[in-house]
Amino acid sequence: MQTGTEAAVKQHLALGEELLSKVGKTSLLRLRKIAQAEAPHVTLLAKAEWENPGGSVKDRPALRMLQAGERSGQLTKDKIILDATSGNTGIAYAMIAAVKGYRVQLAIPANVSEERKRILKAYGAELIFTTPLESTDGAIREVKRLYAEHPERYFFPDQYNNDENWKAHFETTGPEIWEQTHGEVTHFVAGLGTAGTLVGTGRRLKRYNPQIQLIAVEPDAAFHGLEGLKHMKAAIVPGIYDRALPDQTLYISTEEAYRRVKQLARQEGLLVGPSSGAALAAALHIATQIEQGVLVMIFPDGGSRYLSDRFWEEAS
Repeated sequence: MQTGTEAAVKQHLALGEELLSKVGKTSLLRLRKIAQAEAPHVTLLAKAEWENPGGSVKDRPALRMLQAGERSGQLTKDKIILDATSGNTGIAYAMIAAVKGYRVQLAIPANVSEERKRILKAYGAELIFTTPLESTDGAIREVKRLYAEHPERYFFPDQYNNDENWKAHFETTGPEIWEQTHGEVTHFVAGLGTAGTLVGTGRRLKRYNPQIQLIAVEPDAAFHGLEGLKHMKAAIVPGIYDRALPDQTLYISTEEAYRRVKQLARQEGLLVGPSSGAALAAALHIATQIEQGVLVMIFPDGGSRYLSDRFWEEAS
């Protein structure tokens, strides 16, 4: 017979697993006004990844990486989850850790948005701030140093080099897009950070139809304002990135991404982050080159994580 405490613990675990079961299965939204005004010959569709319980696309790989760690026995309750992040994967780790009862320590550039810092602290994550001049590369170096010094203390998922990252998208994001478009998707557009979203989703879509075009999106300069995205030529290239996979790579300026973010809010009612603006800018560039198509973009997160950024106050 169960005691009251045992029943309460089981109920708590069940509630936690119910929350984590909500990861994925996000909506695909049509951008009607922008398409009508600028690209009436194509269909523009945005994958609404802010619908995930942790608020971003990174819930998918974070959950899979931690589950893989549990299955292998490398992640146990006496280990601290340790990784480098620009914010969203860290938030996903912290949310999942809160459900499962783990500690989380994250290295993060000191200049990430105040909202991301506050969300991480709200979930109970321990933060190690690194120099903004090195972007996420500085955070990666710091995490590797800490792990090398005390490997017994940490579980290090290493999101930039962990195959479970891209496999999460191969198993979920790719099939969702294929089903939601009834197999009519012609182009897939995603920004490059860890590269997991593009690699995993792209590989799955290419398996369905090799003619689908994969468009990678990068900032156009090493110093940029697009949190979560990497300018690969000037950065530590993630081990999971397959350079041969994208059919095309487009380089988007920070200013253009910001302009598109404000356009999405004011014309489509979608409050999203700057990386979503970069994806839209890239998709519209592709639209000028084709006669028709169904372009699917990843919108990684919501704009509420960036409301303290000054670009909102600047004239469009």
